[in-house]
Amino acid sequence: MQFSIIVPTFKNYKYLKTSINSIKKNSSYNHQIIIHINGKDEETENFCKTHNIQYTSTEKNMGLCSGVNIASKKSINELIVYAHDDMYFCPKWDHFLISEIKSISHKNFYLSSTQISPTKALPGSKMNHIYFDCGRSLENFDEQKLVDNFENLKFSDLQGSHWAPHVISKNLWNKIGGFSEEFNPGFGSDPDLNMKLWINGVRIFKCVNKSRVYHFGSQTTRKNKNVVRNNANKTFLLKWGISIEFFVKYYLKRGDIFNEPLKDFKISFSSFFPFLICKIKYFFLNFIKR
Repeated sequence: MQFSIIVPTFKNYKYLKTSINSIKKNSSYNHQIIIHINGKDEETENFCKTHNIQYTSTEKNMGLCSGVNIASKKSINELIVYAHDDMYFCPKWDHFLISEIKSISHKNFYLSSTQISPTKALPGSKMNHIYFDCGRSLENFDEQKLVDNFENLKFSDLQGSHWAPHVISKNLWNKIGGFSEEFNPGFGSDPDLNMKLWINGVRIFKCVNKSRVYHFGSQTTRKNKNVVRNNANKTFLLKWGISIEFFVKYYLKRGDIFNEPLKDFKISFSSFFPFLICKIKYFFLNFIKR
């Protein structure tokens, strides 16, 4: 069982190189890797050519969503993994995802690895990643510290996933049309993808504890001043009638311990007023548009 791993990148060669090298070094299987290069980037293109890595490219930065959709057309395997270009893949990351997939009797799932991050969770929020500081940048990254300790960090399988790196079947990816390009450059694209999966009957949204990656923190999108942000919350609300926050909390139950597949959403006492607020905002935005 092999993956087609799609990694979009935008002028982030050093992190991308580290990420790809970790996939090659720490994977249990020989996966297809496809890079999408957003905008002219000779350094990254030469790296791909030198190491015989498949890639697609666009002259301009088309955004994460468009880039991944373009690259996905080159996928040859039944399972598609989407990953960021600033992630270090820990040993056997793929083994544990594949073991999980084999235990499921169908392809209606959305699985992700567990992120290890040098950043603590915000006060009051559920811990949906492992806090373990091995460096906030490549300049101070302690790879040996990570490799020596990542397996011993206590955590659990969680509901709701932590987005990338995620894996879904190619058939499911094609059925929902991949990422929605109205969310370019990428903010809000993950919950939108999850909502499309939800309305197509997916109820297994699982963060697999033993599959682990180290995430430096979205070096491309969040720390690059040249990246234009979209209004993801507004776009999501107008499209689905609820907010990203509501969907993640009440549908996906993100951060809860995974015990079983999710149930169909039903309004409860605790969700009634947040749901009402979503609808008021939704109708207000539509009124303003008219």
